[in-house]
Amino acid sequence: MTVGIPREVKSQEHRVGMIPACAGELVKRGHRVVVETGAGQQSSYLDSEYQAAGAEIVPTAEAVFEEARLIVKVKEPQPSEVALLGPDHTLFTYLHLAADRQLTESLTATGCTAIAYETLEVSGRLPLLEPMSELAGRMAAIFGSYHLANHRGGRGILLGGVPGVAPGRVMVIGGGTAGINAARVATGIGADVTIVEVDVERMRFLDITLQEAHTLYSTEANISSLLPRIDLIIGAVLIPGAAAPKLITRDMLKQMAPGSVLVDIAIDQGGCAETSRPTTHDDPTYFEEDVLHYCVANMPGAYSRTATQALNNVTSRWTMLLAEHDLPDACRNRPELLSGINCTKGKLTCAPVGEAHSLSTVSPAEVLELH
Repeated sequence: MTVGIPREVKSQEHRVGMIPACAGELVKRGHRVVVETGAGQQSSYLDSEYQAAGAEIVPTAEAVFEEARLIVKVKEPQPSEVALLGPDHTLFTYLHLAADRQLTESLTATGCTAIAYETLEVSGRLPLLEPMSELAGRMAAIFGSYHLANHRGGRGILLGGVPGVAPGRVMVIGGGTAGINAARVATGIGADVTIVEVDVERMRFLDITLQEAHTLYSTEANISSLLPRIDLIIGAVLIPGAAAPKLITRDMLKQMAPGSVLVDIAIDQGGCAETSRPTTHDDPTYFEEDVLHYCVANMPGAYSRTATQALNNVTSRWTMLLAEHDLPDACRNRPELLSGINCTKGKLTCAPVGEAHSLSTVSPAEVLELH
């Protein structure tokens, strides 16, 4: 199998789909790896390191897509990349299709097999999403705290407070991987943290694990009752593969003090606030209802080397599986892989994405004739 690693072209995306060590493992097993020149540069991986591992450097993305059948990326393909995909390609990357109908339809129309890191489920977990959720959660508390400073447009609240001055108040919506990491950093700073969650067993776990934080059952009334006293909201809601529910309405935001901050980690899936829209690291914030919104859609890209290493820790074994078997055999070996297939052979195969866009779907097992 020839495996291709193109340079990421999404704005301010500095991660790379594969580190040299993982490329070397593929080469040792008899596979060919082609890497677009400069693909790893923003993560401090040089072309020479890939070459030392046995990979080949090619000059353009077009060359990568022409040579390789398995394309390993980080972010969803941009229009220039979709144009290079065909029925013979398998694309392995984050997709977040529930937030983008146009991409869903154009990607499906290529006939390629697109496997999404964020929907691949193993024993009720999303192992290929978790490392980036950990990064984004920790970043959310740090970046939210920073943007509460006056010079960033915030209301001048230091989350940790000082002796004689109460700490800032943080609401984390969602107690999953991103939420618990956000809460851990926020409590570490010294903030007064409340985690809003719907799963009672998860709240028990959070209560034991994060004794410095409070938990609150998630209802619109409970969230609204807290908002007038909250300085920072961190939206960390996730429904696998589906659009994020809009738990914060515009009217609810009006209850917050001017200069409060909302960091919406769920923006990849459309955001959990009615006022959220994707931003970039170039221009990360905007105001709605006097609340500063931070809605960067690829937050971990800011810490590209750490993020790339964490991502490769969990994707490498699946990349190897896809390189060594055709798709039906790979799915027979690891049936969990089916949950990651969002489209194949011109058919949309992820039910939550279909529901988000009112599009019909077919089960991937049916398309691959795994009966």
